[in-house]
Amino acid sequence: MKRTLLPAIALSAALALTGCAGSAEPGQDTAAGEHAGHGDADVMFAQMMIPHHEQAIEMADAVLARPDADPRVAELATEIKAAQAPEIETLDGWLDTWGAEPTGDHGGHAGMDGMMSDEDLQALAAATGPAADRLFLEQMIVHHEGAVEMAQAQVEDGQDAAAVEMAQTIVDTQAAEIETMEELLASM
Repeated sequence: MKRTLLPAIALSAALALTGCAGSAEPGQDTAAGEHAGHGDADVMFAQMMIPHHEQAIEMADAVLARPDADPRVAELATEIKAAQAPEIETLDGWLDTWGAEPTGDHGGHAGMDGMMSDEDLQALAAATGPAADRLFLEQMIVHHEGAVEMAQAQVEDGQDAAAVEMAQTIVDTQAAEIETMEELLASM
C-alpha cells in the first residue's frame, strides 16, 4: 500500500504546484510587460484610447466652433466631448498608476482604426453649413467604429476590471451614437 500511496501523493503535489505556477497573488508582477493586476492589453487600451478620444474632441470642437452647425449635430458633439474628456483623465491616471507612458499626440496614430488624417481634419475645419454637418457625421461614424473595435478587444483581453468596464461603456455608448448619427444623416 505504501508503494502506491507515495507516488499518488507525489503526483497530487506535483499537479497542485503545476496548477499554481501560472498564477500570481494580486499585486504581484506576473511577467515582463504586465503591471500589478493589469496586463499589456489594459496598457495598450489606455495608450491608444487617449489619442483616439482627443481626436474625437478635436472633431467635436470643429462643429461647436461653427455658428451654422445643425443644432442636433452640435448637441451630439457636446455629448461626445462631455463623455470622452473625463475618460481621458481616467485613462491618464491608470497609465500613471501602472507606470506606463502615454503615447503622445495622435499624429503618430494615423493607422489606428477610425483615426482621421490631418487632411480629413482640415477638411472638417474648412467645411461650412450642411456639408460640414454631413462630413462631421460621416467622419465620426468611422471614428466611433474604430473606438468600438478597440474597446471590444479590451473587453475580451483586458485584465483590469475598471478598464474592461470602461471599454464596455464605450462599446455601448458609441454604438448607440453611431445609430443616432446614421439617423441624422438619413434625415439630411
